[in-house]
Amino acid sequence: MTNELNAGFTGQPTNKPEGIRKAASNTASVVRREVQAVAAGAANHPHTASSVVVGIGLLAFSIGYLLGRQSVETSRFWR
Repeated sequence: MTNELNAGFTGQPTNKPEGIRKAASNTASVVRREVQAVAAGAANHPHTASSVVVGIGLLAFSIGYLLGRQSVETSRFWR
């Protein structure tokens, strides 16, 4: 009876992914490789990485501040 149970899971799917599953799998592997490359670059150059993060944060804060000030100045509701 144990000879009949040879059709168990082998770790490989029988059907290869097609269509959207294949595209999602490819995209996930590309994103994983890019994240590893960015992490390796940040590990090799920590000062540059922190400067880039702080610069992006300051840029985002400045844009938000300017958009917020612009919306307050043009609104007559509060006056």
